[in-house]
Amino acid sequence: MFLLAGLGNPDQKYQKNRHNVGFLFLDFFDKNISYKKKFKSLFAEQDINNHKFFLLKPLTFMNLSGEALAEIKKFYKLDNSNIFIIHDDLDLEIGKIKVKSDGSNGGHNGLESISSKIGNDYNRIRVGIDHPGSKDLVEKYVLTDFKKKELETINKSFLIIKNNIELLIKKKFDEFNSKVNNIL
Repeated sequence: MFLLAGLGNPDQKYQKNRHNVGFLFLDFFDKNISYKKKFKSLFAEQDINNHKFFLLKPLTFMNLSGEALAEIKKFYKLDNSNIFIIHDDLDLEIGKIKVKSDGSNGGHNGLESISSKIGNDYNRIRVGIDHPGSKDLVEKYVLTDFKKKELETINKSFLIIKNNIELLIKKKFDEFNSKVNNIL
């Protein structure tokens, strides 16, 4: 069993914000998935490449994402090595993708919350949203919508992730990163 959790903020006004990359990916991944409210989240089950996946969009708002992750991890007794969190990353240019297991949370409040609740040894799928240039602009920047061209780039990145999900399942992160970076 695997968990793919997309980070974002649940309110409609945040729907296309840079900070909502995780929610946007899950919507892109399969537009026909029917979610139900469970684990302080929108929750669904999906078979992906013959593997059972739980899909999760925490409804706790970004800064409390760990609450939702802790509930589902405990309920299904999930191992952190089978948990994938997809989230925005200011340190990567728009649409760039990096996957890693554990490590620093880079000041990302959603990841900080998750690490405080389940530990730090889970997998991260980082999707670049660029940096506004000044630390003082970050909070406002992540809560602004993608421009049309940026969203096109993000969707191309999502397709690459979707097409290479088997490498993630098999934890072949170096191969995934190399392949993705050669495409982008």
